[in-house]
Amino acid sequence: MFDPRGFIEEKIGSLKEEVQDRETVVAVSGGVDSTTTAMLGHLALGERLHAVFLDDGLMREDEPRRVSVIFKHLGIEIEVRKLEQRFFSSLKGKTDPEEKRKAFRDTFYQCLGEVTKKIGARCLLQGTIAADVLETRRGVKTQHNVLEQIGIDSVEEYGFKVVEPLKELYKHEVRAVAKELGLPREVFERRPFPGPGLAIRVLGEVTPERIGRIRRVTAIVEEETVGTDCFQSFAVLMQDKATGLDLEGRRNYGEIVVVRIIDSVDAMTATPTEISWEKMKNMQRRIVGTVPSIVRVLYDISPKPPATIEFE
Repeated sequence: MFDPRGFIEEKIGSLKEEVQDRETVVAVSGGVDSTTTAMLGHLALGERLHAVFLDDGLMREDEPRRVSVIFKHLGIEIEVRKLEQRFFSSLKGKTDPEEKRKAFRDTFYQCLGEVTKKIGARCLLQGTIAADVLETRRGVKTQHNVLEQIGIDSVEEYGFKVVEPLKELYKHEVRAVAKELGLPREVFERRPFPGPGLAIRVLGEVTPERIGRIRRVTAIVEEETVGTDCFQSFAVLMQDKATGLDLEGRRNYGEIVVVRIIDSVDAMTATPTEISWEKMKNMQRRIVGTVPSIVRVLYDISPKPPATIEFE
């Protein structure tokens, strides 16, 4: 049986030994994996740990402010770096899911390389977990935070050594560690969000306008599923258009979103969540009322496998 307290004690000791007296950067996103990693690093390294949040313009609504508030509560100083233009430039013109993930990965680590160089750090802590490594190795999809396991030398490519204290754990085990560490409930119960963010929830090319629309829809889906017993809830903006009608009954062409709400324990398998018809109707009304370009809202009932949780 997994022992979160024993894991914490062991990891604090191993981090001290591995990092020693060197300055270290931890990449944080606000999710349970990176926040747990940051807390372990904080307990092990104290002021030698530098937390950095890359504001890539691909996050949920109000995420930089929310993350800053949480880390202030935890007593960990965090630097927020605004990099939206840089990330959008790296994704411009790319429509293939793997190309998008790799472009995000390269930009992500180049930015962190600049941070470590500025601070004089030689190590980067990050919240890679077992599911990230397995899916990348199996060729399901390239997770942005998997490097060494697929033959990429982070020291040679980006100038720092990657340290991954959670890489042997699955999501439910990370949650147990976060709870044992005393992290807020909003952290250890938070629903997962992909590393490349909304870039992989917009099928086709990523633009600020398309990201803005799916960000608003995502907020609605998450609000409507508060209190719902599910592992994850989100929406995907499709690339194709659908025929619709305006308020005068005239034909127009609009966008399609697919809502996905699933149950899982470790993210390796998943089943669709049964949602009441009334809740689904209310979700649809709010989505089309908030984002007029959307004319069709679909609900995905595909389990994993054969589908993956994310579309890309």
